[in-house]
Amino acid sequence: MAGMTTLSPSTRGIALVLLASTLWGTTGTAQSLGAGGLSPFWVGAAQLAVASMFFAVLLGIGRLLGRSGTNEPATSAAARPQRLSLRWVALASAGVAGYSICFYAGVQLTGVGVGTAVAIGSGPIWAGLIQAMVLRSPLIGLWWMGTAVSVGGGVLMVLSKSAAAAPSWWGLVLCLLAGLSYASYALVNKRLVAQAPTSWVNFCVFTGAAVVALPLAGLLAGVPRFSLPSLAVVVYLGVVVSGLAYVAFSSGLRHIAGATSVTLTLVEPVAAFVLAVAIVGERQSLMAWSGLGLVLLGLLVVIRAELRR
Repeated sequence: MAGMTTLSPSTRGIALVLLASTLWGTTGTAQSLGAGGLSPFWVGAAQLAVASMFFAVLLGIGRLLGRSGTNEPATSAAARPQRLSLRWVALASAGVAGYSICFYAGVQLTGVGVGTAVAIGSGPIWAGLIQAMVLRSPLIGLWWMGTAVSVGGGVLMVLSKSAAAAPSWWGLVLCLLAGLSYASYALVNKRLVAQAPTSWVNFCVFTGAAVVALPLAGLLAGVPRFSLPSLAVVVYLGVVVSGLAYVAFSSGLRHIAGATSVTLTLVEPVAAFVLAVAIVGERQSLMAWSGLGLVLLGLLVVIRAELRR
């Protein structure tokens, strides 16, 4: 712990976002181990609902500690929901829900390989454009170079396993919207975590996202049929992949640029790649290994650009 205190805020922020991205990278492996019989729309919606309950528990624990005499500034701030703008919370919730819905629908139409490449690869580009053109905070050329290299590597990793069939244009549009939704969430969430504790922000955002996603999942996939394995996967996704990961991600956002945080999430396919090799036993092609190297190289450049900023 003593070593962590010597790290700069930017370095801590980068480490937290990388941790979150690594946890997100376990999603595919977790789903393959037990959620096969559940509609992906319900996997995403139920994951958001579990995450909302997780953040509610965190808030309850914080308030209990506060009443027991712990002088925790985050606890007192968490009791003041009026500090958050309803408009920004609604935008962040729409971003989280939009990502889940557009991503799963787009992947169904385009296939996992192409859909994932478009959604994850477009996210950093959307974030950079929004930060430069809307927020009037342009990023340096070194950031764009690193992002381009990482995005290219991520595309190679994912496409190395995809079929050569022509994807659906409508599916591609949905995957691009998924990338835009996630980038928008990250940039809006950076504003929110500057106003209130991350536990309160995450509770508000994920509760709003669940309220949007659950009815849509019912419309798109009908009544869910949960089995014990699929329920266990949903709980894992809600508590670890959404709960713990977004605590780390939101905390990291306090210290680095929103666009940088989106690019660093390209660690997600790297983590998924490593798990597929180590746990599932998949054999990867030279194209996939080359993509892995490009992702890591590009991320090193992005981290360098962020530390210089």
